[in-house]
Amino acid sequence: MDLKGKTAIVTGGNRGIGRAIVEALSEKGANCAVVYRSGVKEAEASAEAARRKGVEVRIYQTDVADRRQVRLLVDTVRKDFGGIDVLINNAGVSSADHAIDRLTDEEWDRVLQTNLTGAFYCIQESLDDLRSAGGVVVSTSSIAGKMGGTIGSNYAASKAGLIGLTFALATELAPDVRLNAVAPGPVDTDLISPEVKKKLSSMNPFGRIAKPEEIAHTVIYLAENDYVTGEVVDVNAGRYMD
Repeated sequence: MDLKGKTAIVTGGNRGIGRAIVEALSEKGANCAVVYRSGVKEAEASAEAARRKGVEVRIYQTDVADRRQVRLLVDTVRKDFGGIDVLINNAGVSSADHAIDRLTDEEWDRVLQTNLTGAFYCIQESLDDLRSAGGVVVSTSSIAGKMGGTIGSNYAASKAGLIGLTFALATELAPDVRLNAVAPGPVDTDLISPEVKKKLSSMNPFGRIAKPEEIAHTVIYLAENDYVTGEVVDVNAGRYMD
């Protein structure tokens, strides 16, 4: 897919990996709908950085865990941009206290509802546009979805679920819509403290964790290559290989 002039929805597009994806898409000439649940200043900064590339960018406050809000988002983006060609499912949350013996029903549901069900809502509500456009979906899974990780069973289950969702729909929706995912290891964002970054870097064969731009680069590849579907690309510098 030539991304120039296409319209992309990027959930969780206001910071970290999402912001890097918005900037990478804008460099390719794609117009972007930057979706955020909280952090409007960060969303505006992400949008402004992309606008400098000469593309159209708008921000939308949406909780992807709420189907009604997702439906309104898709309807509004369709009116604002004329259609949807690319969907990036990047919105995600984790739990501060995720020990299995203390994990509450509410925290289990909150993480699964945002990380996995939210992606399902976004795909289903955007499907007519994606089919018409020969579009593509790229979801942000995680190394945790393959090896469990260290930030909770609810988070790992949600990210493993995204991989299963990608595989199932890549078959079901072919050849009209392509679906792929990226599975990063730890990424250098403001969500990780300097102490944790140091610890995670020591566990990595490269001696550092990933930059958000390195994840975004992989997302662009998965969006552009018209013969790639049903793939989950590991971006973890060899920490996990399957």
